[in-house]
Amino acid sequence: MEREGARLMTLLTHLKVLDFSTLLPGPFATLMLADLGADVLKVERPGAKDSWGVNQYLNRSKKSITLDLKQSESIESVKNLVKEYDIVIEQFRPGVMERLGLGYEALKSINPKLIYCSITGFGQTGPYKDRPGHDINYISIAGLSGYSGTKKDGPAKNGTQIADLAGGSLHAVIGILSAVIHRERTGGQAIDISMTDCSFALNAISAPLNLQGGLELEPEKLMLNGGSFYDFYETKDGRYFSVGSLEPPFRKALCEAIGAPELYELSMKSNEESGIRFKTAIRLAFLERDFHEWQEIFADFEACAEPVLTFTEAAEHPHLKERGMIVEVPDGKGNAQKQIACPIRTSVFTPEYKHAGLRPGQNNAEILRTPNR
Repeated sequence: MEREGARLMTLLTHLKVLDFSTLLPGPFATLMLADLGADVLKVERPGAKDSWGVNQYLNRSKKSITLDLKQSESIESVKNLVKEYDIVIEQFRPGVMERLGLGYEALKSINPKLIYCSITGFGQTGPYKDRPGHDINYISIAGLSGYSGTKKDGPAKNGTQIADLAGGSLHAVIGILSAVIHRERTGGQAIDISMTDCSFALNAISAPLNLQGGLELEPEKLMLNGGSFYDFYETKDGRYFSVGSLEPPFRKALCEAIGAPELYELSMKSNEESGIRFKTAIRLAFLERDFHEWQEIFADFEACAEPVLTFTEAAEHPHLKERGMIVEVPDGKGNAQKQIACPIRTSVFTPEYKHAGLRPGQNNAEILRTPNR
């Protein structure tokens, strides 16, 4: 049965967002807002290129104009737009928008209800505020990399951007939507999102061990970073399985699945020697069978043991397929392209994917009454 109102409403249809951001943190934040129904207008520089090849996804359902912000007429165009687009997201270094005459105070005087979100590596204040950086630098400064990885090989190299996405994008959306609620009672505000600050906050489970307990956080020392059997295990054919069987029922199922139920008693002992012996036994057991054999075995056990999939395999996984996590989005040329779906689901809302990202400036004539610059 179709959810009531699913075809009739979006969650953020009343929000109009002016997006000056580039690369990943800001564009992913505004992608989330666009998927939820916000009217997002991407402001790009003339001649902008999709250097990473991802803009058709990141700019999904957004409109696009091009403006040369070094030109006075472009600044005036932005000021006119701010009368209507009452949320601004920018990702320049601190002070750049102020020098252009487009800082929070300048635009707030035009629209007092303005919500102005700045996403930077280190924030608008502090000794590092003007320092350049990338995701790998922010999670390093934030302490996340310091106890990730292994003693032998050093910090882990992550396949996804933790500081950019979990730090910048998600916290920006939380801040913006909180400001929208607050605006109903008062007015607009400026939001300062530091990807380093937000990454530092992700030390949620481990930080108390240090701050209250005085424990130095190191690789392979904690329960969840390799200091226990909670880990990845290589199979006979060089693939990997993840094992997270921490609770006793799951631990017991793990022992049964690998054909060694007698290991359960050993696993419940708290001394270091028993822990090493148990982890070694798991490692040797996984090396006896190949990846697909273990998939078949663990399909019948609730052991919190799952295969490490490639992205291609994940996209074809029956659970993610049933959840509709790959969608087809119109590409503007009469075809469709596969993209990752909006993961937010509610009882009254279904995302509408209007189109893949447009070429820069495609909406100039409509919005600025000027040709594509």
